[in-house]
Amino acid sequence: MYMSAELIAILSCFATLGIGMFAGFAWAVRRSDSSIERLDTKLSTRIDAVGAEVTEVKIAVARLEGPPRHLLSAR
Repeated sequence: MYMSAELIAILSCFATLGIGMFAGFAWAVRRSDSSIERLDTKLSTRIDAVGAEVTEVKIAVARLEGPPRHLLSAR
C-alpha cells in the first residue's frame, strides 16, 4: 500500500494531537490530585487544632465547676 505525503502528514498530526491531549489531561489530573491532598492536609490540621482546643475548654470548665456539691453537709 502506497502512502502519500499528505496522508503521512495527517496521521502524524493526529498522533501529535493525541499525545498532547493525553499529556495535558494527565497533567491536569496530577495537579488537581496534589491540590486535593494539600487541602486534605490543611483541613485535618485545623480539625486536630479544634479538637485540642475543645479539650482545653472542657478541662477549664471542669476546673471552674469544681467537685460536685453534696446536699447534706458532714458535721
